[in-house]
Amino acid sequence: MWCPDWPVTAASVAAGIPGHHPAAVFSANRVVACSATARSNGVRREMRRREAQSCCPDLAVLGVDPSRDARLFEPVAAAVEELVVGVEVVRPGVVAVPAAGAVSYFGSEHELVERMVDHVSGRTELECQVGIADGLFTAVLAARRGVVVEPGTAARFLDPLPIIELASAMPMEDNGELVDLLRRLGLRTLGQFAELSERTVSSRFGRVGMIAHRLAHGLSERPIDRRPPPEELAVVETFDPPLDRVDAAAFVAKTLAKKLHAELGQRDLACTRLSIYAVTETGEELARTWRCAEPVNEGGIADRVRWQFNSWLRAAPADGLASGPNSGVVKLRLRPEELVDASKLQLGLWRSGGGDDEADERAGRALVRVQGMLGQTAVSTPVLVGGRGPGERVRLVPWGDPRDDVDERPWPGKLPAPSPATVFTEQVEITVVDSRGRPIAVTERSQLTRPPRRIEMTGRSARQVIGWAGPWPVDERWWDPRGDGVRARVQVVVDQGDALLLQFRAHTQPRWIIEGEYT
Repeated sequence: MWCPDWPVTAASVAAGIPGHHPAAVFSANRVVACSATARSNGVRREMRRREAQSCCPDLAVLGVDPSRDARLFEPVAAAVEELVVGVEVVRPGVVAVPAAGAVSYFGSEHELVERMVDHVSGRTELECQVGIADGLFTAVLAARRGVVVEPGTAARFLDPLPIIELASAMPMEDNGELVDLLRRLGLRTLGQFAELSERTVSSRFGRVGMIAHRLAHGLSERPIDRRPPPEELAVVETFDPPLDRVDAAAFVAKTLAKKLHAELGQRDLACTRLSIYAVTETGEELARTWRCAEPVNEGGIADRVRWQFNSWLRAAPADGLASGPNSGVVKLRLRPEELVDASKLQLGLWRSGGGDDEADERAGRALVRVQGMLGQTAVSTPVLVGGRGPGERVRLVPWGDPRDDVDERPWPGKLPAPSPATVFTEQVEITVVDSRGRPIAVTERSQLTRPPRRIEMTGRSARQVIGWAGPWPVDERWWDPRGDGVRARVQVVVDQGDALLLQFRAHTQPRWIIEGEYT
């Protein structure tokens, strides 16, 4: 079962945005997911934020948050589980269930599809589509088209589909690069890729290529000789007092993930399907199974445990979907349901010494303790993202949440180096005047009306300008009449050697603000 555009749906629900309003989720100022309304206005994936907003001025800009997506998807998975047992969360927005038993119970595959769609939509008021096929990859593509693929016809169904489906339906590490390479080689459909021999694919594209080749044939994405997981590999932890905070759950997730990963490593195994079981103080039992696109490392296990705890502990009627458990968690159990050789999980060649690892762990415990006293958002770390201004290029991520990679792509029109050492979160309004005390502004052609000579601030003495550079126009949302109109940045050096970054805004009334300070 597939919920279309789930990152946008979850972000809109969390932000209280109506479902019909155009919205998009951005990462590093590029669209990673958008709603159907936004697509009808021309918004597409990988589109820059400025271009997307020019296509749809009313577009709601939302951020990436895997923890939020997983938390809000839990009621959807629970609704599916009320009809069919054995629910596996592939990723937030997609769940897989074994169809054979359910088909026998409901009478036919089409009857199962109708019952599942009606039940989930009625419980959650969310749109969903169901597809049935032999393998998980084929079933995901069938769900996106709302069809039932008859047994033995998976290859025929996949044959005309575009090659990009390899990256969209089953995202894995390096899948995007593989799809881009296949397209440059002239392979446009899954059928064309499937026609290549296994030897050719193996020698040219490696392990990722071989997995993709199996998927294009309609086969399972994993080898069929999977080892049965020994029962003693499960790790269990009890809590007294009960666990009822997300920040504490994040620390527990890392501890249990490290323990489970060590147990698997001793047996040269890696986990590809993980079950998470919890028991609350009142005896309530919670369970969820996560299917992983590829063997996961310690961090991958910790992320899934943290996402699931986030779903259980923070679920509330305010989410519009469901309520959480009645009491705190007193027992947590992790059990690997599916194992493969650890050789399928490529680790880094070099690792830091034990002293560094211990120091990192002590620092992590200290930060989690601060979060426990002050809240999850009280401890944040900065991440560099795309943007033109200094404040736009830094995003604060709560400790324990996933951090995106630094965006190193060029940004036309961004502020030239160096960046300010201090960026003010509150606006500091000033007046910039020339040698005769006349106010200075920036014209529509991005030129200063007169050279700046003095900066005046309320309650402070005036500062003399001894040098300046710019202006650099801030050419954003120029089409929006509710915006700031003409905007520009200017770097100035004032007496006593201080340097400031100023921004001019001309909306209803021209004004200057101090945006940052150099040291």
